[in-house]
Amino acid sequence: MANGKVITGFSKPYVALYAASGGVVTYSGGMPLARGVSVELSLEEGDDNNFYADNVTAETAPGIFTGGSATLTVDGLKAAARRFVFGMPEPSTITVDGKQVEIDAFGDKMQIPYVGVGFLVRYMEDGVTTYAPMVLTKTRFSTPGLSAATQEDSIGWQTEELTATLMRDDTEDHNWRKVAADQTTEADAEAVLKAMLGITEGGAGA
Repeated sequence: MANGKVITGFSKPYVALYAASGGVVTYSGGMPLARGVSVELSLEEGDDNNFYADNVTAETAPGIFTGGSATLTVDGLKAAARRFVFGMPEPSTITVDGKQVEIDAFGDKMQIPYVGVGFLVRYMEDGVTTYAPMVLTKTRFSTPGLSAATQEDSIGWQTEELTATLMRDDTEDHNWRKVAADQTTEADAEAVLKAMLGITEGGAGA
């Protein structure tokens, strides 16, 4: 019997608009974010609350999750996903050589929404590969910077790094992450992930 699962991959990041009413969380408008390269979670927790008796720690109440951040590295956001996660206004247009060109503006009209972020983590155990659908239940992205370099003798593959603030959701349990049971195929795991984010087979969530 194996000692545990080993992470071997990350894929299929999705995003969906977060809403909460009466302690019930829903998602809508879900879409693929980009092609996933990596993800890293940095968590913040309160201090443990220890009770001492007979000169030892007799009881302890563990610190709870208070916040954190998620750093997602992707190949590059498409226009629709960029406008969605950063709450951008409708693009303006200019005409160049008879062709309409859209222009996105980063400014005061941006209204960055709360979103749920989902992705797949691939594992291997005893030579068997599985995929775990995960959802960060309530996040908000920070406007990203930009890093680009000219091509030299060979292509230097350049990625985009996105940072999102992690929060507890507005359910009674104040969840901040949900993980579904491992699936044997990536396609099955992606279907579960879409369901967790309210995304129907016909498109975005209702």
